[in-house]
Amino acid sequence: MSDEPTRATQGSGLTHVRADGSAHMVDVSAKAVTARQASAAGRVLLSPAAVAALRGGNVPKGDALAVARIAGIQAVKRTPELIPLAHPVAVHGVEVDLEVVDAGVDVVATVRTADRTGIEMEALTAVAVAALALIDMVKAVDKHARITDVRVTAKSGGRSGDWVEEP
Repeated sequence: MSDEPTRATQGSGLTHVRADGSAHMVDVSAKAVTARQASAAGRVLLSPAAVAALRGGNVPKGDALAVARIAGIQAVKRTPELIPLAHPVAVHGVEVDLEVVDAGVDVVATVRTADRTGIEMEALTAVAVAALALIDMVKAVDKHARITDVRVTAKSGGRSGDWVEEP
């Protein structure tokens, strides 16, 4: 059976699904290499005690924000191992920023490449893993921390063009 999507799946926008419903990895070898960037964001909701510990540098396990930042950067490089249909792409730049706010911590990641396919999954993975690492670091202070609002906030490059989340 061919890996090429049928006209029916192309029209529906489901490029990773064959006519029989089975998933497959799309062949991007004929696509042009272009500069691409994607940003994602999310939030870790924390108790006032956990926010105070972060602001005061009193997290028992150490520098939670630094650990989360490094975890997010590492996650970008491992995305195709975690997301079954994500293509391995050359990662040329990663920024992971964490900001302590009254409700918890805002996490933002931006990833850049020059490749044949988008890099949104890498940005999302960076945010999710940074948030998980942060929860691991503060769980002694806040057993009820939770991750929320993980989403792509912007993308540029590629055939579909540029997009930015509306405020």
